[in-house]
Amino acid sequence: MAGEGGQRKKKDIVAASKKTAAKPAAITTRKPAAKAAATAAAKAASKPATKAPREKRHHHYVYVVELADQVWNEPRFRKANPNYRLGMPFVYVGMTGLDPDLRFDKHKAGIQSNRYVFDYGLRLLPQLYEVYNPMPYEAAREMEVELAIGLREAGYGVWQA
Repeated sequence: MAGEGGQRKKKDIVAASKKTAAKPAAITTRKPAAKAAATAAAKAASKPATKAPREKRHHHYVYVVELADQVWNEPRFRKANPNYRLGMPFVYVGMTGLDPDLRFDKHKAGIQSNRYVFDYGLRLLPQLYEVYNPMPYEAAREMEVELAIGLREAGYGVWQA
């Protein structure tokens, strides 16, 4: 009988350990769910019932800067403009997420500046770019290239970074 009692004790111990092992798992899964539900309810109560969807607005611009005539003495600028017609202006074409006036000021201050604008930039030429602005980022990237090509074909000396 001692052997039977010993076997029963083993069975009881194994069964008891299975029961206790299952309890902590059930308890730990219930507590975070209860906390999460309480937290979600508190957040919902603190927020306004309806929130207007945020309107996407276009805020990218292309811009054109007139460059001084001395830029023609730069070999890289000459090489980039083999079809330049005498008498036409020299320009820099850029794209920005800022207002063009602010971006021009940053160029002249040397902040993320193009060398030609920093050294030779005179003023913005809004008559060449105002009709396009503002626009989405991808459209601005494409328009920067298209505007530079169009001005170059018209005989302008163009630098486009």
